[in-house]
Amino acid sequence: MDTATRAAALLKEHRESIDRLDAILVYTLAERFKQTQAVGRLKAEHDLPPSDPDREARQMARLHELATAADLDPDLAKKFLTFIISEVIRHHEKLQK
Repeated sequence: MDTATRAAALLKEHRESIDRLDAILVYTLAERFKQTQAVGRLKAEHDLPPSDPDREARQMARLHELATAADLDPDLAKKFLTFIISEVIRHHEKLQK
């Protein structure tokens, strides 16, 4: 097998792995949002605020530790969690109306 053919085969393997990981991410996000929707309904039923800055700060610190342990750029992880939290709060605000 020549080097170009071998490289193409390796590239295909990497991409298949990435595709499987993308599926895991999508299903994980879906499950996470199902749980946060349940939290949002509970907050709405009990007239609790849609955001919890103390919990968000703890989650950011926790995520920083996880990212560091996983050898992932903590800034990337923070951006990702910031986006998720903003979406969760937006959903919670909609449920409060």
